[in-house]
Amino acid sequence: MAPSRKPASSAAPISTLDLYRSRGLGSRVGFGTRPAVVVVDYIVGFTDPKSPLAGDFSRELRATKALLDAMRRRRLPVYFTTTAYDKAMTEAGVFVRKVPSLAVLQRGSRWVAIDPSLKPRKGEVIIEKQYASAFFGTPLASTLHAQGVDTLIVTGCTTSGCVRATAVDGLQHGLRVIVPRECVGDRASGPHEANLIDIDGKYGDVMAVKDVIARVNATTA
Repeated sequence: MAPSRKPASSAAPISTLDLYRSRGLGSRVGFGTRPAVVVVDYIVGFTDPKSPLAGDFSRELRATKALLDAMRRRRLPVYFTTTAYDKAMTEAGVFVRKVPSLAVLQRGSRWVAIDPSLKPRKGEVIIEKQYASAFFGTPLASTLHAQGVDTLIVTGCTTSGCVRATAVDGLQHGLRVIVPRECVGDRASGPHEANLIDIDGKYGDVMAVKDVIARVNATTA
């Protein structure tokens, strides 16, 4: 006689978000009183399809431009990052062994320029970095704190790489991290969605860009 089998469970599998919430993850950090935005690596090397590092970020660039317009109207701090290396790639360390296509990001080349659709204005700082986080090896943290910034709006690419790393470090530097969903992008949808869930669960608030702009418009500079 064959052994009896345990009936299959009829319960629907729990979603990642529901699992996180059941464990006390995903609370809201909200906005403080002094936001700044950092545009992470929306550079030609990531936005031009001729680059081996490129993705299609056309929609994300438009959403980011709308956010920048709101930030500029309120005279709030705007920062950009670019990733750039010396010709010998000594500054890239092991990173370039893992991602050989980073070798196109030579300092002084067109690939490391900010995408023309987001042209920085006078007084807006461009921070050069060599690794994923906008904070690692850069003066970003001290500059933000000197300006009294308590909320960092993170935009850019890629969601699973430099955006996530910046969000994690933003939290670790004592900032409220806000990620406008429409303003960040990745080369593939899987990593993009997975990292938005993880950022929202652990490191910052993922919000619709229209809601972020509404909060920015309500900010007293």
